[in-house]
Amino acid sequence: MSTIAVIDFETTGISPNMGDRATEVAIVLLENGQVVDRYQSLMNAGVRVNSFITQLTGITNEMVQAAPAAEQVMREAARFVGGRPMVAHNAAFDKKFWQAELARCGQDGGHAFACTLLLSRRLYPQAPNHKLGTLAALHHLPSSGRAHRALADAEMAAHLLAQMQHDLKTRYGCAQTDHALLMGLQRTSRHMVGPYLKQRTGGPGSS
Repeated sequence: MSTIAVIDFETTGISPNMGDRATEVAIVLLENGQVVDRYQSLMNAGVRVNSFITQLTGITNEMVQAAPAAEQVMREAARFVGGRPMVAHNAAFDKKFWQAELARCGQDGGHAFACTLLLSRRLYPQAPNHKLGTLAALHHLPSSGRAHRALADAEMAAHLLAQMQHDLKTRYGCAQTDHALLMGLQRTSRHMVGPYLKQRTGGPGSS
């Protein structure tokens, strides 16, 4: 099974198109259901962190000002990921910042992103909601730090992905739960999960 890079950003707001910038990035490498490596850094993009973001994340302007330049951090992050496929919880958010911050460095951020939020809607429709913390509690996943800090959230998303891969194997008979299967699954309607997996894997296609 190939290694997957699970990423999380902390940012000054919701959209790089509105001038928001990343303040922290963390990437966790997941292989065969196990975390095998980590990268994390605060970053200084030359912007201020407002009081709401500080209250939410604990990241202060002083912390950001003392951090390495955003371009340096993103170049390191890109080297760490390499050509690996990527996963994030609410990937539409993290993908935007990945691409925008790398574009500022003159680098391509065209990695394929799977989304554990979309996947959870397919696999765990019974969940009260599909927030990362809710799903972690539902599956009794380990916690590794404060929520809304990049490394803690990336590790939690990696544990959730590992749980999904385990459930795909045990519930649906998927021998391989690679990134391509995950990408296809998240585009499938919830009612077609069984038939899709049966077609892709030859498994039973039912829980």
